[in-house]
Amino acid sequence: MGTADTANKDLTFSLAEKKPKVVFVLGGPGSGKGTQCAKIVQHFGYTHLSAGDLLRAEKNSGSENGIMIQNMMNEGKIVPSEVTIKLLQKAMVESGKDKFLIDGFPRNEENRAAFEAVTKIEPEFVLFFNCPEEELERRILNRNQGREDDNIETIRKRFKVFLESSLPVIEYYKAKGKVQEIDAAKPVEEVFEAVKVIFTPKVEESCWCR
Repeated sequence: MGTADTANKDLTFSLAEKKPKVVFVLGGPGSGKGTQCAKIVQHFGYTHLSAGDLLRAEKNSGSENGIMIQNMMNEGKIVPSEVTIKLLQKAMVESGKDKFLIDGFPRNEENRAAFEAVTKIEPEFVLFFNCPEEELERRILNRNQGREDDNIETIRKRFKVFLESSLPVIEYYKAKGKVQEIDAAKPVEEVFEAVKVIFTPKVEESCWCR
């Protein structure tokens, strides 16, 4: 156990030394987060880390950690924050980069508090893709082209979970003036125009008013 602890401390230390710039990216299912993250990576040189992808990759790796993740998922349990955070830390250090988009995390208040406590990093801001439920449903159903009744319930459940767990995180950072909210119901290019304004360094501060 000792060596794992030392390795984790080393990870935290090498990350803290770098003072990376972290942006949390949150939005309901179908809000277009992935599409916009790809564009931000292309235009602004960020590294995109998806908590879900990292967990899936670890689960499929067959490592001891991966087997534990697999078992928890099979039992419908939520993987502990520490596990996800360690995977994110490792990916950040191994990338050698210093600007990150962390997609779909923190999913809840407990994730958020654990991330700050473990990594000693506060995000620069939270990029929140806000999209009405009806639009999210329409997009996902079009994307799936599946049997509607199958999907509509699942989508609503996912959206409800998002509201219950992620909105408190958004409210927390909003109180600190750290939320950049985007109207994600617009077409992809229009959404990206709004994103560009946020990521383009400003000559004079505080005028992204419309």
